[in-house]
Amino acid sequence: MDVIQAICLALIQGITEFLPISSSAHLILPASLFGWPDQGLAFDTAVHLGSLIAVIGYFRSDLISLFRSLIALTATRQSSRESRFALNLGIASLPIIPVGFIFRFDIEAHLRTVPVIIVTTLVFAVFLLLADRIGKRSLKDDELNWKQALLIGVSQCLALVPGTSRSGITMTAALLSGFTREAAARISFLISIPSIAGAATLKIFDLASAPEPVDWWLLFLGGFLAMISAYVCIRLFVDFIARIGFLPFVIYRFVLGALLLLLII
Repeated sequence: MDVIQAICLALIQGITEFLPISSSAHLILPASLFGWPDQGLAFDTAVHLGSLIAVIGYFRSDLISLFRSLIALTATRQSSRESRFALNLGIASLPIIPVGFIFRFDIEAHLRTVPVIIVTTLVFAVFLLLADRIGKRSLKDDELNWKQALLIGVSQCLALVPGTSRSGITMTAALLSGFTREAAARISFLISIPSIAGAATLKIFDLASAPEPVDWWLLFLGGFLAMISAYVCIRLFVDFIARIGFLPFVIYRFVLGALLLLLII
């Protein structure tokens, strides 16, 4: 993998990780167009860690506040709105961890194909559009209850299928549950932290037994660029959807699905 490929893939990963447009689909396009080799497990791990640092950095104040609310709950045995929100975020984060661990090799072997990504890119674009249109959009993020959290958490498991988009499916579930666009985005971003951390941890364990050589300079470059681009993306995204909504992303997914379809015709 050369420097140009590393820069392009890191930026693609960082930007698309938190947008409802599927990073898997975007990583296939440049590889198919330019004949790039697979970026390898080490680079995947680096860009995931970069994305993780970005979302933790952006929500650092919220995370500290949530952590303190859990400490207060443990000390006083009295729950608060914030501690309940923290616990429900935990519920939403749980399902994908065991499901991803059990099925990760089967998914890589059988579902990481262009036809699958085309179908999921288009189908879940329709679901996102419907959720944005019919959702009540009245609830704030800290009004999350355990039933809504479980629904969002289970929906996040669908993102293991390439092309679905983890952000897209969790925001879709949150919108259908009645949350505002901003709240849906915040919930999606916050529950991404355990899922990205879990994915990066699994990749590190897999990497430990992999024979491939490691180019530390490219790993650092990829991780750094993914971190910066992901941070900027998160910062801009919430304001964007509050004003415009999800329709531009739905249209983009349709265009992307059509481009991928052209690649295999």
